[in-house]
Amino acid sequence: MWFFEIINDFVIGYPIFVSVIWIVGCIYEAIYRRKEILPLYDKEPLVSILVPAHNEHDTLWDAVESISNIHYKNFEVILIDDKSDDDTLHIMYEIQKKYADQFTVKVIPIEVNQGKANAMNQGFANSAGKYIMGIDSDSIIAKDSVSIMVRTLESNSKLGAVAGKPVVRNRTTILGRLQLLEYIGVIDIIKKAQSFLYGRVNTVSGVIVGFRREALKDVNGWDPKIITEDIDITWRLYRKNWKIKYQPSIICWILVPENVRNLIKQRRRWARGGMEVLVKNHDFLIHSDITRKALLYETIISNFWAVLTALSTISYLLNFLVDHEVQLDGDVLLILIGISFLQFGIGFWGSKERAYLDFKDLLLIPIYVVYYWMINLISCITALVSFFLDPKQDGTWRSPDRGL
Repeated sequence: MWFFEIINDFVIGYPIFVSVIWIVGCIYEAIYRRKEILPLYDKEPLVSILVPAHNEHDTLWDAVESISNIHYKNFEVILIDDKSDDDTLHIMYEIQKKYADQFTVKVIPIEVNQGKANAMNQGFANSAGKYIMGIDSDSIIAKDSVSIMVRTLESNSKLGAVAGKPVVRNRTTILGRLQLLEYIGVIDIIKKAQSFLYGRVNTVSGVIVGFRREALKDVNGWDPKIITEDIDITWRLYRKNWKIKYQPSIICWILVPENVRNLIKQRRRWARGGMEVLVKNHDFLIHSDITRKALLYETIISNFWAVLTALSTISYLLNFLVDHEVQLDGDVLLILIGISFLQFGIGFWGSKERAYLDFKDLLLIPIYVVYYWMINLISCITALVSFFLDPKQDGTWRSPDRGL
């Protein structure tokens, strides 16, 4: 019985333990960032902004319009159409005509759908910038995003990439608002904690990220065989000893799935990407510095927790069906909810000025704790099954659920 008690303690205690670590790391990172002074540049280096798209009729205009309003002046936009089934390519040519007098717009049509990584490679091959920014075609970038990206990369010649901060903008449904909580109260806080504790992050965010041109050349761009190109390129940069920094001042607003099925598909893809990276970099588990080891072992432990939690959930359900009772520790549940309120409160406070947040969103925290962890649990388990059944899944993409 002691073995099952240990498993039960781990299932309940692990999320509490990591939440405390995230909170402490985030607080210290915020203190450190207050002292950060980014250098100014005498002349704006050219920045190439890559916008890959597949069936983005509804979002592409807004994304490019946000680019047209940025404070930075020396940039080019490269629109890459990955064999869309709608009129995305036609829209790209219309955009090229509209902004011809303001900035350079290059259109790259791809004849066969080969995925985002290949599209990014095609865009990079046609770019001329010292720095490369990649954004999704539903991203609305802040006016100072490119300026901050350049200043951050200019601050350290060893920086191969800088990750920006996505904020959810479609908030008309409960699911959309739950994801808003996750992006500001989990994803943002984790990256801040990783930045302070490890000096690196587990992954850049593909929706907004800046690269040094030399770094992308050093790793030969993106790997089109990988389903999550952002996680993969992060670790290939680490393998070449490039540094990566999280810069939450680089803001973009994104659309997220508002359908549970599509949300699980998205999270399953994220989880699978983490497993692919783990397998590709398994040698780092032994032959690497402590920070890279810590990030990879954290992925292993999280997946192990997901499996045990799934088994425990089945046990609880069977116990309920047979004995008509569920044994839950009210004190532990209260501690978990209390820590969650603290964690999301910190995330809320750190994002409220630029993310247009409303205090009423915090009322959804109990729902997030009970329900949203199950979404990620299901995603992780199905990703594990998918990975072992189909380890060579290709990187092509389909029309995403933008929650429009």
